[in-house]
Amino acid sequence: MKLISVNVSSPKVIQYKGETVTTGIFKEPVQGRVMLRELNLAGDGQADLTVHGGIHQAVYVYPFEHYDYWKQKLGREDLTYGQFGENFTVAGMIEDQVHIGDVFRIGNAMVQITQPRVPCYKLAIKMNLPKFPKLFMASGRTGFYLRVLQEGEVGAGDAIARIEIAPEKVTVQEVFHLAFR
Repeated sequence: MKLISVNVSSPKVIQYKGETVTTGIFKEPVQGRVMLRELNLAGDGQADLTVHGGIHQAVYVYPFEHYDYWKQKLGREDLTYGQFGENFTVAGMIEDQVHIGDVFRIGNAMVQITQPRVPCYKLAIKMNLPKFPKLFMASGRTGFYLRVLQEGEVGAGDAIARIEIAPEKVTVQEVFHLAFR
């Protein structure tokens, strides 16, 4: 397992359907080491803390392996890391291979999977496709959130080591299907 890209964004104010919207979904890859703290990555921010962020959603993870699916499904080649609003683009951590409660070491930080992602309408804004959140949910390729157990520095290229498997062994995919299918 590997951390392919670290992506951050400060909240931005945009216009959408005649409304002013503040969003942190426009993540962009950053180079070098980035400090991962209890609530987020250095340089990253969430706009609406009533539904985003907090200790159980400190980091949003999206599998690199899903990018080819979306390029083909949407007929787009312009998808770049951070496209889905993820903080970490990762390889080898597919939703049916990792469990809620699994613990991982990335760089010198330690994190734990907490829940699958459920997108809001801001993903439609980012993708410039109003129905994209429904397509995203229907695909089951939603990624997942992490909480930070030990703060530390992370960077693209870091190995990701699973150091504990949750005793219940319930995958992210299984929780997603129980809740949304």
